[in-house]
Amino acid sequence: MNMLQEKNEYIQKKQDPSLKLFVVLSKAYRSVADQVAKDISSYGLNTTDFGVLELLYHQGDHTLQKIGEKILLASGSITYVVDKLEKKGLIKRTPCPTDRRITYASITAEGEQLLNDIFPQHWRQIEAIMGGLEEEEKLAAIQLLKKLGLYANNLSKKK
Repeated sequence: MNMLQEKNEYIQKKQDPSLKLFVVLSKAYRSVADQVAKDISSYGLNTTDFGVLELLYHQGDHTLQKIGEKILLASGSITYVVDKLEKKGLIKRTPCPTDRRITYASITAEGEQLLNDIFPQHWRQIEAIMGGLEEEEKLAAIQLLKKLGLYANNLSKKK
C-alpha cells in the first residue's frame, strides 16, 4: 500500500462514527470532569477525597478495600486518601472486632457537616455544567451512555 492509499484509508477511518463518538465522548468527559474538579477544589478537596466522603455519606461505613474498589483506587492510594481525610477530622477508622486485617472507615459529624454545606452549591454547579443540554437531551444521553457502558463492560466478561 502506498502513502496516498494509506492517507486516504486514514481519512476514511476518521469518518467512522464509532471513532468519532469515542473522540467526542472523551473530550466531553474531560471538559465536564475538569469543571467538576475545579468546583470541588474550591472547597479544599480533590475529586478522590470528595468521592470517598460522598460514598461514606450516602452509603455508610465501608472497609478500606471496598472504598478502593468503588472509587477505583489502588490499596496504597486509598490508605493515603484515608490518612489525609482522617487528619482533617472528616473520617475515622474503626478496626473490625472479628478480623484484625479489616478496617472500616466512617464519616465523622464534621465530614457530614462539610458535605451538607457543599452539596447545595455543588449541585447548582453540576446543573450549570450540564446546562448545555435540554432536559430531554440529558435523559436521552443517560439512556444511551448507560447502554454503551453496559455493552462495553460485557465485552470484557466474554473473554
